[in-house]
Amino acid sequence: MPAQTLLDALSDLEPADADLFLKEVVTGSVGSLLKSWPMTAMKGQLPPRRDGREFWRIWLLMAGRGFGKTRAGAEWVRGLAEQTRGLRIALVGATTADVRGVMVEGDSGILAVSKGHFYPLWEPSLGRLTWPNGAQAFVYSAEAPERLRGPQHHVAWCDETAKWSNALATWDNLQLGLRLARDAKTLITTTPRQCALLRTLVARADVVVTKGRTADNVFLPQDFVAAVTALYAGTRLGRQELDGELIEDVAGALWTRAMLDGCRAASAPPLKRVVIGVDPPISVGGDACGIIVVGLGEDGRGYVLADASVSGCSPEGWAQAVALAAAKWNADRVIAEANQGGEMVGSVLRAANIALPVKLVHASRGKSARAEPVAALYEGGRVAHVGAFPALEDELCGLIAGGGYEGPGRSPDRADAAVWALWELMLARVKVPRVRGV
Repeated sequence: MPAQTLLDALSDLEPADADLFLKEVVTGSVGSLLKSWPMTAMKGQLPPRRDGREFWRIWLLMAGRGFGKTRAGAEWVRGLAEQTRGLRIALVGATTADVRGVMVEGDSGILAVSKGHFYPLWEPSLGRLTWPNGAQAFVYSAEAPERLRGPQHHVAWCDETAKWSNALATWDNLQLGLRLARDAKTLITTTPRQCALLRTLVARADVVVTKGRTADNVFLPQDFVAAVTALYAGTRLGRQELDGELIEDVAGALWTRAMLDGCRAASAPPLKRVVIGVDPPISVGGDACGIIVVGLGEDGRGYVLADASVSGCSPEGWAQAVALAAAKWNADRVIAEANQGGEMVGSVLRAANIALPVKLVHASRGKSARAEPVAALYEGGRVAHVGAFPALEDELCGLIAGGGYEGPGRSPDRADAAVWALWELMLARVKVPRVRGV
């Protein structure tokens, strides 16, 4: 590392980290110095400091996969154990296997970051790490929250809290046992996901939240980063798993994340019909053309089979995408909204495939009025998604009861296409009772 670069790196460090670095200059070799954690860590992996001190009681490091959360937690625990004789640390994960396999024995776990002269004794049968100065760390899991009743600790490292079972009970029992230090601290490292515990923590004034993205980790293979970014950028899954965003449900939304997560299916049964819903764009280069494939199973349920939507295409381009989807899924009908393009929509679709069965529909009511009965099908367990469709599901969760759309994007093209298809399959022949006047 050039001298100027070294000075620049030093100037970016918090005072306490700079002190630790300079101590290693005196006591260690230059090679080990340059490999030290304060020098190699990314900024988001180091504990937040104010005036050189870790001012927080609870630090929530909420970041995408591969950001380096585990390494940050392991280094924090290792540093505390080396500095504090007799320290008692709680290590809490979703399962005992997770704590052992990731937090302790993993590639970026505590054993991997420990130094030869201060290597802890690991006793898997006891779930205990012991350092030469008497500091100890103990394994716990959210599978057995009652095990945290009784034991006392100075600090805790909690990993992947978003996937904890018994999350609130585990958290409460842990916090009630952090009574050995006046400034007891808890580090939480997790990829975000909607759950009551994370929502509570993010809203608390005494919790310091820092974030990081998968792409921030310069040590990850760049072809991997490019591949997952291309697949998931902008989708709910990408924002959650790669960008580390905690995505909230929109107030009044017709669909919720929990509803959609509860309607997953590994496969569809034999199908009686297959319909493709199409929401055409108004202009070339405008909104996407929503193309959603839906089947009616022999069990009477609707199955969302594929999202074949395309963006930035000419009318001929998106019509060809519809034709390809129809051929692939052996669709017996295409349902296309014709409010904007009129008969042109039908003409373009028929030109793409002369045998393509097309039904044009005109929206006489608002998006919400059409979508509400379809959302009720989901609530009743009558619709399943074969796999996950992040872009479609993002749009469904943006449709508001009573009218309105709150993103992503300007228009719910995929959601509209899915609503038209499911309406045709499951509601078109349902007669709505009418009250006859006397």
